[in-house]
Amino acid sequence: MERMVGTVSRGVRAPIIRQGDDLCKIVVDSVLKASKSGNFTIGDRDIIGITEAVVARAQGNYATTAQIAADIQAKFGDGTVGVIFPILSRNRFSICLKGIAMGAKKIVLMLSYPSDEVGNHLVDYDQLDAAGINPWTDVLTEAKYRELFGSNPHPFTGVDYIAYYKELIQNCGAEVEIVLSNNCKSILDYTKNVLCCDIHTRQRTKRLLKAVGAEKVYGLDDILNAPVNGSGYNENYGLLGSNKATEETVKLFPRDCKPFVEAVQKAIKEQTGKTVEVMVYGDGAFKDPVGKIWELADPVVSPAYTSGLEGTPNEVKLKYLADNDFADLSGDALKNAISEYIKHKDDNLVGQMVSQGTTPRRLTDLIGSLCDLTSGSGDKGTPIIYIQGYFDNYTK
Repeated sequence: MERMVGTVSRGVRAPIIRQGDDLCKIVVDSVLKASKSGNFTIGDRDIIGITEAVVARAQGNYATTAQIAADIQAKFGDGTVGVIFPILSRNRFSICLKGIAMGAKKIVLMLSYPSDEVGNHLVDYDQLDAAGINPWTDVLTEAKYRELFGSNPHPFTGVDYIAYYKELIQNCGAEVEIVLSNNCKSILDYTKNVLCCDIHTRQRTKRLLKAVGAEKVYGLDDILNAPVNGSGYNENYGLLGSNKATEETVKLFPRDCKPFVEAVQKAIKEQTGKTVEVMVYGDGAFKDPVGKIWELADPVVSPAYTSGLEGTPNEVKLKYLADNDFADLSGDALKNAISEYIKHKDDNLVGQMVSQGTTPRRLTDLIGSLCDLTSGSGDKGTPIIYIQGYFDNYTK
């Protein structure tokens, strides 16, 4: 019988992961148990995704607000610190901000508007238009923002982030001043010591600030990029990719993931004879059409993956072939013609019309997004994702 199922993504349940657990063994055992209970077979080029959260938990990669504060003090001293372009998130940034405030006498918090980097809005464009405000040139004080726009709680969380971040900083004993601007250089009117909290634009922001006379410029990726008083750390990303663990601790983005994914691949090979691909995934890279939130608050979708996940898809568009090259065919004749075309397609389709409308993104970004959507962010209890048929095409 002709195979009628293409790509399948399954959430695999696993025990609650604790620091020191043998995560490689847990992943392999969980996948093998799932294959039996779910009645599927492990195959070559199947994909195992493991969420970064359980990798970091198994590593014990945590830090406290006191350890964050110590690193801030070591890098900035006791003066005023400009904290610019943070995202608006209780989970992603509030505990980091708490540690930053504990390490400074005064914080000048400069927020981008109308939204943060990943699409959380402080105000909408219609309000800006009505007020005659140009977000690319106008710098707003907190008082001016309130005068023009009042309170605008986040539509999903109900949090007024300006008030929330202000109170958080004050409760740590630091002074605070809040401004809104999309020009990183605006912070230099307040201080020349700057902590850049943007994620994907951080290198440009640092470069621009240094070029116009900022004295101390660091990013979140420079904070806890080495252990501080016994803390966890991430040498590549520092505090980027961290999540709230408790009111006083954050879980950092995992480190040393490459040996882990290769160990899982090797163990599956030893037990099944099949070569699967393995990746650690964090946030998917997609945007919510209603809330306008871009999901990618992690510095990368995948911090590590096996070599078979390198590259981008090399696919043709079936509807293009059906409507153009084989417009005069139908039924089995059309199916056979398209199948033969796919079997003999070029190894590199970049720029060819037959590939228009396909997705020219990295495999790890696409597959990581699929993993993130499958596992969700709540109580599904499936930190492991098993994907089959991803590399199949119409001819398989």
